[in-house]
Amino acid sequence: MLILACTLALATIGQEGKLNTPPAGYVALFNGKDLTGWKTDEHDAPKHWTVRDGILQYDGKGDSLRSGKNYGNFDMYVDWKIGKDADSGIYVRGLPQIQIWDRPDVGSGGLYNNKVGKSTPTKVADKPIGEWNTFRIIMKGDKVTVFLNGEKVVDEVPLEHYPDYKTPIPNMGTIELQHHGNPLEFRNIYIKEL
Repeated sequence: MLILACTLALATIGQEGKLNTPPAGYVALFNGKDLTGWKTDEHDAPKHWTVRDGILQYDGKGDSLRSGKNYGNFDMYVDWKIGKDADSGIYVRGLPQIQIWDRPDVGSGGLYNNKVGKSTPTKVADKPIGEWNTFRIIMKGDKVTVFLNGEKVVDEVPLEHYPDYKTPIPNMGTIELQHHGNPLEFRNIYIKEL
């Protein structure tokens, strides 16, 4: 029971406390003020990714937003919100995607780019469209575990290298907030390198 309580407390860490202020041991990838720490010299990022009231907002145009730093093994939290029929994801190490979308029959958190291994989440844990959701993504080696709103939806599943499935995933790469032509919102993006 204690383990479950601790897991639930950690899984909702992004939505509690002061906005965009990381808990002990984590650093903020998004400072709540501007795009510091993100690559802003690509595809007119500052034009399409803007900050309002501590929220990172994407207008659905332009391209994905990539971190300025590469990451290998990490523990990450991110709050996200989408609209109806929206589609997005969090790319880790620059390539494989943790899915965000409005698909109530499947749910978010799956490993969309997996073709051989498990790609769908074990359960649907999304909140209703228009509400904030929280991912906790733990990346170790080639395996990823994903919690969505306190529910484990992916448990140490190997990520496959997209689009070159014959080679292993890179050891390091950027964190990428994926564009898919839909407006999106993000906040409380925290990471701890492992």
